[in-house]
Amino acid sequence: MVRETYMKAKASNVHELHVAAELSSLDKVRGFLEKTMEGLSLSEEERLRIALSLHEICVNIIRYAYPGAKGGISLKIWQNRHKVFLEIRDKGIPFDPRKKATPDPRKKIKAGEKSGWGIFLSRSLMDEYAYRRAGGENILTIAKKI
Repeated sequence: MVRETYMKAKASNVHELHVAAELSSLDKVRGFLEKTMEGLSLSEEERLRIALSLHEICVNIIRYAYPGAKGGISLKIWQNRHKVFLEIRDKGIPFDPRKKATPDPRKKIKAGEKSGWGIFLSRSLMDEYAYRRAGGENILTIAKKI
């Protein structure tokens, strides 16, 4: 079960990236994540889980947060004790991914549905998943135990 928590980042070990909410920014996000995780003692499976979760979250922001407008994505990554935290922010339309119903995988597969898996995947792959809306921003904080 995914625990919902939020932990404030310590300024000394926070890595930040700000990109346009465009598909072309995904390579920058991936490269930033890989570089940030270099010094962490994560298994290959943990790295892949974090990367896939972040990718799905960013794709959803790019596709749905700014209908008919341009916007951005802000990302913070930090380690605290035995967890790595990722905070993803956007100023798009308010959206709490925790309220999205969990899809029935059997029904989706049987129906041949290819979309609608991103939130389910990102929640399933991470140990903690918290959302809040503050200052006109969607703020999603996810964490993985290391």
